[in-house]
Parts: sequence; C-alpha cells; structure tokens
Amino acid sequence: MLAYTLKHTIHMGSLNRQYLFALLFIGFGVYQGIKNDFLEFSLYTVAGLSFFMNALTLEPKLAAYKKVLVIITWVLIISACILFLYLLQFKF
Repeated sequence: MLAYTLKHTIHMGSLNRQYLFALLFIGFGVYQGIKNDFLEFSLYTVAGLSFFMNALTLEPKLAAYKKVLVIITWVLIISACILFLYLLQFKF
C-alpha cells in the first residue's frame, strides 16, 4: 500500500510537466534579463511560452481553440529555433 501511495505521489502528469518546464524556462529567461543578456532572455522566454501554449492545447476546456493554439505553439517553436541559431552565430 505504501509503495502504491508513493508511486502516485511522485508521479507527475505530462500536463503538469509542460507547465513546470514553461515556468523553469520563463524563470531562467527573467534571470537572463536581469543579467542584461537580452538575446538569451528572448530565447528562454519564447521557449517557455511555447511549452505553456503546448500545455494549453491539452486542456479539455480549450478544445474549441485547439487549432489556433497549435498554430501559435508552432510559431513559437520555430521562433525559438531561429533565436537559438542567431544566438549560436553571434554569441559564441
């Protein structure tokens, strides 16, 4: 019984994991903004927003807006990729 309780207490659903990654990326982006590194700030913030929007596509209450949310998610993912390539080219 204890093992069953621990397994379900530690288990994190995929939806919660998406929100956690979004929070971590946005938090690290804010940290980069405080350090005045605005290129990395924009990269981490856009990546965090893409995780957040991807999590919103899985919400049952937003099923009517799923197509729009998926389009916004892909635009953010592609933007994060372009920012990453720009960062690699000009920062390193």
